[in-house]
Amino acid sequence: MRRREGDGCPVSGALQVIGDKWTMLIVRELARGARRTTELIERLHPISSRTLVDRMRDMEADALVERREWNESPPHVEYVLTGRGRLLLPLLDTLRELGQALDCNDCEDRKTQLGSYCDACPHTERPAAAPQPSRRSQADDSIVLL
Repeated sequence: MRRREGDGCPVSGALQVIGDKWTMLIVRELARGARRTTELIERLHPISSRTLVDRMRDMEADALVERREWNESPPHVEYVLTGRGRLLLPLLDTLRELGQALDCNDCEDRKTQLGSYCDACPHTERPAAAPQPSRRSQADDSIVLL
């Protein structure tokens, strides 16, 4: 994301960091733990792989996510929220509440369409502790997009 010169206002600065539609959706997906690039593409449909990779690079540069490379066979990459990225979780909750108040979408619609609630939904059980990065079995033959 191209950065503009700020005016010193914290609101302006925050919008520079989260100022596109995909950032908070990526945060939503990473809220429950590390995700592989392919998982993010699947869960964020209709995002293109190019848009996702560009956004992940911006978020990494803004210290919102950490990229973890696994040198297994086949090698793969996972992304996880940093402490700075987790600061966006209350905003995510506020956006969810606002979306509900404005009747923008209905959690039941997602449940019907996809068979699950989104990670930010209050109907989804939250884990007690942050999950550790998963290690895939050696037989994992998935395609990795970098």
